Amino acid sequence: MASRLTFLFLASLALGCQKEFHSNPRHAHFKALTKRQNDWPPALTETETLLSNSFDANSIDDWAEYYGSQVKLAGLGKEAAEWTRDKWSSNGFTSSLNEYQVYLSYPKHQSLSVTYANGTSSPINVQEPALAEDEVTGRPDSIPTFHGYSASGNVSAEYVYVGRGTQADFDRLVALGVDLKGKIALVKYGSIFRGLKVKNAQDHDMIGAIIFTDPGDDGNVTVANGYEHYPSGPARHPDAVQKGSVLFLSTYPGDPTTPGYPSVEGAPRADTSKVTPKIPSLPISYSAALPLLQALDGHGKTAAEVNRTAWKGALDAEYRTGPAPGVKLSLSNLMEGKITPIWNVIGYINGTNPDETLVIGNHRDTWMIGGTGDPNSGSAILIELSKAFGKLLAGGWKPRRNIVLASWDAEEYGLVGSTEWVEEHVNWLTETAVAYLNIDVAVSGPRPSLDATPELHTIATELMKKVVHPNFGGFNISLYDAWVKSSGGEVGVLGSGSDFTSFLHSGISALDVGSGGGTGDPVWHYHSNYDSYNWMAKFGDPGFHVHATMGKFLSLLAYHLADDEILPFDLPQYTKELKGYLEDLSELIGSEDVDTAELKSAIDVFETRAKEVKALEDQAKLSGDEELVKVVNHKYRDFQRGFISQGGLPNREFYRHVVTAPGLDTGYAAITFPGVSEGVQYGNLTIAQEWVSKTAKGILRAAEILKT
Repeated sequence: MASRLTFLFLASLALGCQKEFHSNPRHAHFKALTKRQNDWPPALTETETLLSNSFDANSIDDWAEYYGSQVKLAGLGKEAAEWTRDKWSSNGFTSSLNEYQVYLSYPKHQSLSVTYANGTSSPINVQEPALAEDEVTGRPDSIPTFHGYSASGNVSAEYVYVGRGTQADFDRLVALGVDLKGKIALVKYGSIFRGLKVKNAQDHDMIGAIIFTDPGDDGNVTVANGYEHYPSGPARHPDAVQKGSVLFLSTYPGDPTTPGYPSVEGAPRADTSKVTPKIPSLPISYSAALPLLQALDGHGKTAAEVNRTAWKGALDAEYRTGPAPGVKLSLSNLMEGKITPIWNVIGYINGTNPDETLVIGNHRDTWMIGGTGDPNSGSAILIELSKAFGKLLAGGWKPRRNIVLASWDAEEYGLVGSTEWVEEHVNWLTETAVAYLNIDVAVSGPRPSLDATPELHTIATELMKKVVHPNFGGFNISLYDAWVKSSGGEVGVLGSGSDFTSFLHSGISALDVGSGGGTGDPVWHYHSNYDSYNWMAKFGDPGFHVHATMGKFLSLLAYHLADDEILPFDLPQYTKELKGYLEDLSELIGSEDVDTAELKSAIDVFETRAKEVKALEDQAKLSGDEELVKVVNHKYRDFQRGFISQGGLPNREFYRHVVTAPGLDTGYAAITFPGVSEGVQYGNLTIAQEWVSKTAKGILRAAEILKT
């Protein structure tokens, strides 16, 4: 059994909006939910069949090609927003643009050069070359490489290789006596959110940061292993660069000038320094990083002396810390920050029960013209989903619950569009929202993944059994079996890194689904110009069959959550997870003086209430009593609200869920019972004990909502 310690994560797994490598580091589920599927083929109802048959891979191909040809950088993508609105409207959703005025930053000038000890200088390429085989990479309106919200600055200094730039990496360098002050950090992508790499460098008095992608994170498919690189083969192009935001996401997401309230016209603006860097940073490719690493050979501490996980990558260098005397980087980064409009697209269908609402979302903005994997594999699927539901509407169907379809803008900068929308509509969402379903990177490879709040585990995995998956053993396997094969049957815990975040921390049930690559699959060029339609059609999902598979699953899940007489929630499953998280916590605490008896007692109460409401559900199904059905549905709708702590976690009030949150030092990866766990992790046992009580009270509030 994999370790389930709440503060650990596996850096090499991939899912979500590439949660540092694409990957959200996964918190493993205690065990596979059920055995592999035996009954085949699956039996579908008439409505399920209609929905599934509505997904056409050729149509999805068309939508992907459209999105893959549009400039969609946040604040510049109005044309794609209007096109999305019109498509949804033509399929029966009442749709409109939803505008906010938010603070974003754009690149004006970026350059990097290295000066060697003998006085010679050499420019370092910071841009991705155009490829003749991939038209969008050479367009004159192509987006340059940069870090969103990076500080402007011109700095020149010796540099130090700091591994992945985690807090533990920096602690080790400090313990070894490596001189960091006044130096520039050379950092490898992976493990934690890139903004926290910059923050850690800043906190150690470094004056700039350069972040590169290492082919050692690409599994077996590398140029060094004999594979051709894109566009001729499946390996990473040596000049590919991962762009991205460097907002300090684990403090709070959304517009950094309007923390806790929506960025509407005339909104008061706050200082951004709490969540944006003070030092400049740039992303570079591994080909650009190689001479910088090699210049440190023979200088500073060796990889063996540092002795940190994943310290040494796969490039032809020693991965020493440096600095190398007289070898300096000169970094120039000029950014323009401004208040500018962004456009969410919101579509809806009114249900017969106006006090219950399902929200389904995906972001639309990208760092490049393409973005066919992140996020427009999901965007193309939402067009097809609107078409599928449109067929039901045309036949006279009306869902029990309201359905809201959302295409978010500015997610890439820090979940901006979705956060502002939730902040504006939080009262209505608190009153009516039953769940939020997120599909971000629907496809960047063939291996499905699933993260969800525990009450959704059962319905999600059961519906996987009704969808055929094309990429494991031909067409004779279910999505469920493909998921078990790729994940071991582990449902991930929601941390952050995509648009479910604001919903989850408003006490709304949530789920995030996608499909990525493994060690032997073509390498996805995350946040690179080479995440293009051409890459997807040639390597990522030829024929767009995996897209259709993920769309079918999402549509079936949305249909049941929107139209089942009783919400298909499994509260006893939540109890199992809470008990598992408590086991993790006990292992983390070890011999430390933290008493979790109050937390255990609260979970026991929750277990009793979960069994009671399950019995009430069974009674409602047998009796058909509409009032009893309504009571059960509202308990299922509302119980997550109990987990929300007023005032939020220590020093980060946005994150209010007492059961799960992104780790303060990870940005994406989940940490369970975060108030307690991080108190222990950072050696503040007073805070840990205080949060045992606060967490227990949250669980008791949820239990009270379930009380029958």
